[in-house]
Amino acid sequence: MKKNMGTADKGIRISIAIVLAILSFTNVITGTLGIIALLVAAIFVLASLISFCPLYSIFGIKTCKIKK
Repeated sequence: MKKNMGTADKGIRISIAIVLAILSFTNVITGTLGIIALLVAAIFVLASLISFCPLYSIFGIKTCKIKK
């Protein structure tokens, strides 16, 4: 797996994950939607930690800087 996520992309994903987790844990989002929100948050954090997004590789997107 080659890295395909830049720093800004990782920061945005982690921020969204934090918001989704807070909304879920404070019962603003409940039920099935709350579980889905937590799963999306976990996926965003995992993708940010490994700097790889499978959807980006399918569509050929790279947000990381290219080393010359």
